[in-house]
Amino acid sequence: GNVIKPDQTYVVHEEDSSVTLSCSFSASGRTDYLHWYRQYGRSKPEFLVLTYDTAKGAQRSDVDPRFSVNIPKREHVDLEISSAAVSDSALYYCALVVAAQ
Repeated sequence: GNVIKPDQTYVVHEEDSSVTLSCSFSASGRTDYLHWYRQYGRSKPEFLVLTYDTAKGAQRSDVDPRFSVNIPKREHVDLEISSAAVSDSALYYCALVVAAQ
């Protein structure tokens, strides 16, 4: 089956540091689309950035250029936040969409 899960469930960093949130996934589609979302409190999740399992380089977010997504190794996706701010404190979701074969 298709599975995606966070590598950590709680992350704490100092302000202005670089933060990496990671998810591991396994999928059986022809192309796997990997999404990251952020959610504050009871607000709806906000889309941050999308990449593909075949991406060769990091994809920068159009929402905030401090956010980029990278696939450093097979079946592993990272959300990288440069210059983390207190306002980045939120719930982050990694999501997997698998195209039919």
